[in-house]
Amino acid sequence: MLLSVNVFVSLDGVMQGPGAPDEDRSGGFDRGGWLVPHASAHTNEVVESWFRAADAFLFGRTSFDLLGGYWPKVTEPGNLIATKLNTLPKYVAGSTLSDEEADWSPTTVLRGELVDEVRRLKELPGTELQVHGSWKLVQTLHQAGLVDVYRLLQFPVVVGTGKRLFPDGSMPATFAAVEEGSRVLPGGVVSLTLEPASHGAISAGEYAVDEGRSVTVLD
Repeated sequence: MLLSVNVFVSLDGVMQGPGAPDEDRSGGFDRGGWLVPHASAHTNEVVESWFRAADAFLFGRTSFDLLGGYWPKVTEPGNLIATKLNTLPKYVAGSTLSDEEADWSPTTVLRGELVDEVRRLKELPGTELQVHGSWKLVQTLHQAGLVDVYRLLQFPVVVGTGKRLFPDGSMPATFAAVEEGSRVLPGGVVSLTLEPASHGAISAGEYAVDEGRSVTVLD
């Protein structure tokens, strides 16, 4: 299965606590709920398109607890997101999570070495294994080069502090935008679908003057 990371981010790359003030107060974060005033039918349409592609989900412990406390309560038959989350296989990277606590069925707790476990999951039949939220897990997957697609909704907000999608020390990488999933929505929210570039790490270049012309020179 293809592995996708699907997240909400601010202009300054923060992905912490977008949905509610008390969603994630770790590290003293007190700016939660920054996404909600900018949510719309247009952003909902994009998020539903993400979930249509899902065959299974991979979560970190915190996101699993958060989503598992909300979506099982959503029982309306026409809710695509609830239907997908409540019925498809879920895998949790949480060695401290007991099988009894992982009661959002069907759920499997990954207890082995995480990178190896995820590589195994990617070999299973299906189209897409999706990660939503799960900040710490995303860092591990990025560093291991396991993410095939990043889907972002970037909101016109500077949060100023909090967990960033790519914090200092992240593995350098270059991405190519997928035209089909990249556009500016009404209200200024940007939908981006990004795939790792074939050459991997970032390249460099410079501007130079050649016979009176400004030109670019690539390494």
